[in-house]
Amino acid sequence: MNKGQVLAVFGLADRVRERAREAIQRLHEMGIQTVMITGDAEAVAKTVATELNIDRYYARVLPQDKAALIRRLKAEKPTAFVGDGINDAPALFEADLGLAIGSGTNVAIESADLVLVKSDPLDATYALKLAKATYNKMIQNLFWATGYNVIEIPLAAGVAYPLGILLTPAVGAILMTVSTVVVSINAILLRRVSI
Repeated sequence: MNKGQVLAVFGLADRVRERAREAIQRLHEMGIQTVMITGDAEAVAKTVATELNIDRYYARVLPQDKAALIRRLKAEKPTAFVGDGINDAPALFEADLGLAIGSGTNVAIESADLVLVKSDPLDATYALKLAKATYNKMIQNLFWATGYNVIEIPLAAGVAYPLGILLTPAVGAILMTVSTVVVSINAILLRRVSI
């Protein structure tokens, strides 16, 4: 100030990460509700939530309250939490899936289930897509293996022998190998998932 006149005004603000808007959009396309939990002031939180089209936001949340809020949200639906700081560690640990930003603090990284090495918000969407595809493959393989055993074990026990069907040990071993190969190939097909 000079003689009561303001000479300069400075405004400081955190920048929204590049590709954050695209990440939120992809999460919405995946049917995922987005929630921002921040220690920032209400006005800042509202501005960022509006800019990124985030469904809900909570402002001025203390670190221990973040974990409690995640617990409440978990009661509604499975939760994933993305964070990078010491203040995020309890929430990362509490979430069903904790994703730490690779450039974050060691405490956050150690509290997370997965680390986004490149610090790219889109990596969170890739991780969720890959997790869903992996889960689907696991279910497919479980059904295949269960179905195979439900059919082969009674045949090997001679249940169909009166009908002239007998599963010899050699044929059973070959079919078991084929079943293992089918499960393995199905799992390898995860590489073809486009994320």
